Amino acid sequence: MSFPAGYRTRPLGPEDQREVLSLDSWGFPTGTDLETLAEIGLELHWDRYVGVVTDTADPDAVPIDGARPVRSELVAMHGSRPFAQFPVPGAEIAVGGLTWVIVHPQHRRRGILRAMIDHHFAACRERGEAVSALFAAEATIYGRFGYGLAANDLRVTVPRGAALRPALTDDGAASCTVRIEELSFERHGALIDAVSTEASRRPLGVDAPHEALLNRPGSVRYDALTGRRRLSDPVAFREGKESNRIVIVERDGEPRAFAIMRRESRWEVAGPRGVVHVSEAVVTDPGSARVLWTTLLDLDLMAETQAAFLPEDDVLLELLVDPRTAQARRADNLWVRVVDPAAALAQRRYAAPLDVVLHVQDAVLPENTGAYRVTAGAFEPATAARTDASPDLSLDVRTLGSAYLGGVTLAQLALGGHVVEHTPGALATASAAFAWPVAPVCPWVF
Repeated sequence: MSFPAGYRTRPLGPEDQREVLSLDSWGFPTGTDLETLAEIGLELHWDRYVGVVTDTADPDAVPIDGARPVRSELVAMHGSRPFAQFPVPGAEIAVGGLTWVIVHPQHRRRGILRAMIDHHFAACRERGEAVSALFAAEATIYGRFGYGLAANDLRVTVPRGAALRPALTDDGAASCTVRIEELSFERHGALIDAVSTEASRRPLGVDAPHEALLNRPGSVRYDALTGRRRLSDPVAFREGKESNRIVIVERDGEPRAFAIMRRESRWEVAGPRGVVHVSEAVVTDPGSARVLWTTLLDLDLMAETQAAFLPEDDVLLELLVDPRTAQARRADNLWVRVVDPAAALAQRRYAAPLDVVLHVQDAVLPENTGAYRVTAGAFEPATAARTDASPDLSLDVRTLGSAYLGGVTLAQLALGGHVVEHTPGALATASAAFAWPVAPVCPWVF
């Protein structure tokens, strides 16, 4: 975990805000000036952010004894989100959410990124985080560090007035009421957290065997610090749209669903052609889902509704009478990296009985390479440990990360040549066990 010659790490803190924002503008170009960004400010878990600096002669300083004083320049950084209750199949575990990985363009191709990733993995292990997850700014970068694409989301466009299918039985929609308000962290933060937590832990919305275990993997919630920033709405970030609104569906005074949205006015010769932009939509039962989407698909002056970060099994696709009216695009969502295979495999649960020996290859963390025996009953606690037994399946750590949340099957990965079967029947059995009944997704970018 050594950094290239001439570079060293240092902790970052609130006093570094302006320098961090300046570096961010180099990594992620923006049209918002530094003064505005500094005025908006940052709310970070600073103890989990690390800078990379290089020492250079200060061109603006007065020479002393013929030499210019040295100054430290921030040229790279990375951080992580402290996810203590990150949903994985059948459990909530500690996960290091890698974020804000930036290298100044002038300092690329020198090994800084690799050193920062090594630093992150070491920190995860020290904190007991057996898994790391991220959103990838570029999809080609993180595979070489062992991250596998574990979840996709849907970006859907639906025309105004699209018809919804009637329910087979009374779904409670008639007893629901709707509130539409300007979004506020103070007023709505607790409501959003409560509805989202219930939807994550009971995504099927019904009582069923093992219902406490049939959670939605990846649907981690933001804490109070992150939530305040996420629900804030600076004018500079609105891109000409209105301020954020929240649509709340209630039954008997209790919130059952919500959507965060903003409208964009568009006018053509034929009349208004506005767009409703939905950044998050969360439901807890079929009735509240029907009422929420009926509302979002019938707002005055709007021609269509665009929703992002929906799970691949989202209820909207089942509600539409004509699914062809929904223009859906799949986008990569969470990338997962197994940092400690034995711990990670034991922390999640499995949808079918399992007794399999996996040989895992890890080129970045070679100490992980080896065979692991995983045993579990259906939806029961699992065990996983190193073994000298012959493997039933072989795969690399990137493939294991792709399968970890249950949204990508081992059988699917084997079709691409990423899983090798040594014991006949082992692939089908393990694929059924690793799969999960509910599609994984994270509804916000961290």
